[in-house]
Amino acid sequence: MTAPTIQGVYETVLYAPDVPAAARFYRDVLGLLPHGAPDDAAWKFRLPSGAMLLLFDAQESSEAGRSVPAHGCTGQGHIAFHVKDIEAWREALRAHGVTIEHEHTWAPGGRSLYVRDPAGNSVEFVQGEVWA
Repeated sequence: MTAPTIQGVYETVLYAPDVPAAARFYRDVLGLLPHGAPDDAAWKFRLPSGAMLLLFDAQESSEAGRSVPAHGCTGQGHIAFHVKDIEAWREALRAHGVTIEHEHTWAPGGRSLYVRDPAGNSVEFVQGEVWA
């Protein structure tokens, strides 16, 4: 039997010990709009693609009795955003005092900028193709 087709990634979860501080980075620096009512344990953002970015407190989200199973993750993660103008993002990030951790030009010609959110998660901005 052939597996059904996956349509895309629906949600990604990053973990933060201080969810409101991490959420301010995604809202105020990256310009993402919160989705639903935030609290100290979870913030949700709907991306322009329709996918969701969730910020969870790892300890609270792993407690028993929740409506969904614990994801079993803790610590720093990674997310990559596809962008049209990486130079504009470089300027915007620097204007907010965000340190560019690393820049990379990939063999197919794509470029990446890496920064860290307040929880230490790796946030990558990708322009062009990075996977050959």
